[in-house]
Formats: sequence, structure tokens, C-alpha cells
Amino acid sequence: MAKVFIELAQILEKNPRFIDTRFDLSDKDAGRQLYNQEHLEGAVYWDLEEDLSDMLKENGRHPMISKEKMTDLVQRTGLKLDDFIVIYDQGGAPFALRAYFLLEWAGFTNIYVSRSGLEELKSKLPVSKMEPVLAHSTTIPQWNNSKLLTMEEVKQVVAEEIEGQLIDARSNVRYRGESEPIDSIAGHIPTAINFDWEQLKRDGKFLEQKELKEKLAHLAPHNKPVIAYCGSGVTAAPLYGCLKEAGYENVQLYVGSYSDWIRKNEVNQA
Repeated sequence: MAKVFIELAQILEKNPRFIDTRFDLSDKDAGRQLYNQEHLEGAVYWDLEEDLSDMLKENGRHPMISKEKMTDLVQRTGLKLDDFIVIYDQGGAPFALRAYFLLEWAGFTNIYVSRSGLEELKSKLPVSKMEPVLAHSTTIPQWNNSKLLTMEEVKQVVAEEIEGQLIDARSNVRYRGESEPIDSIAGHIPTAINFDWEQLKRDGKFLEQKELKEKLAHLAPHNKPVIAYCGSGVTAAPLYGCLKEAGYENVQLYVGSYSDWIRKNEVNQA
């Protein structure tokens, strides 16, 4: 069973590379400002929109980055494929798990997300205002494309041409099409079931593995491919990580998500 999350006590036993991914969807400069004020010593900052998305693309609101952009991000951060990496954000947020997914896609296998946020981590770990100066690496990612689904592949899932269960991570009212505050069309991708990602956390921390297994076990057979999506591909990342933590063997992510799907496809409501 995959271990996605790591506890503070386990971090203290290691000497990890830290990646700070704090962000605020309503204030896009807030994460960088918080990092400049204080971050774990040695941590680098990865911005959701500058680093973890390609905002020039039209494939949804937080489009998938290219292999070239991911390679550049890895190399200028000085990462090596065998580094022990811990990613954190403000706690109970989707941003660290977005970075986790991209690193997994790039072939990193020793990566973990802090179950809690910076406030708990800094109770035992040193903090700094200084941004580390890092030597660039020459790491060439080992791409794991099976984790990532395109619109065309999702269309095949909907048509039952390839196996998979789509799971919508948005709220139930958005899934049912009763309310849509962001996208131009309300509803969900046909054949998808709903599991609101907000149920995966409590008090700024993601649930422990046992509770995640209890909450997620009923969604699909564990040997069946499951595909997480949301509105823009951001809050689907926690569902992706928690499905892995809960024991699902084949978990995929549709990064374009609903905002990409509605550009060219029909939706279902209720």
C-alpha cells in the first residue's frame, strides 16, 4: 500500500529536501509572501501558477505543465531522483499534493506530503527567511505517463472503451449542477461519481490512513483504475493522493478536469 503522507516524527528521523507550496487561490501573491516571511530552513518555494501549472494553455484553469517545464523546475531546484523529499503547504490544502503528483509523474519515488502544515512542522523544525542558494542538477525525469489522463483518454473512459471510474472531487451541489460559481456550464462528466475532497481532512490535517480507507473503500474495486478530477485540476490532487493512501492500486489524474472537459464535451446533471 502506497504511503503518501508523512508525520512530523518521521520527518525528524530524516534529512529531507523541503518544498514549500503554500498558496491562496483568492490572493495569488500570498504564498510567496508567506514564504519570504518564514519557511522551513532549506525549503524551496514552488508556486501553483508559476511553477506547477502552465497558465498560457487553454486546457482548464490550471493546465498541466510540459515535460520541458517540469525538467527545468527539477533541475533549477537541484533535485535528484533519489532525494528524500517532503512537500508541505498551509495544511489541509491541495497544493502540496499537486506538487507530489508532478514529482511522481517525473519519476521521483521517495516523495511524501506532510499530513499537517507549516505551523505544526515549525514546532520541531528550524525556520528561516533566507531562500537557499542551490546548485542546479542535471536530473532527467523518468516519465510515468500512466498517471496522467488527457481529455481524449477520459472520453474513452466515458464511452467504456477503456476501464476506469471517474471520481469528481468537487462539492455535491456542483457535481449535481445545482450551483456552479466558477465554470460556464453546470454539471459533471458523464459516468463520474462524487466524493467531495473536503471530507479528506479535519482541523487542517489530512486524515490518517485507517480513516481514509474507511471513507474511500466503497468508491470502486481497488484493482479498477480510478481517475480523480475536480474543477481545475487542483483539488483533485488530494483525492488522488488519498486514494493511493487508502489502498487503490491504479490511481490516475485528469489535470484538465471539468474546466477542460466542458470546452468540447457534453455534461450530465443531477
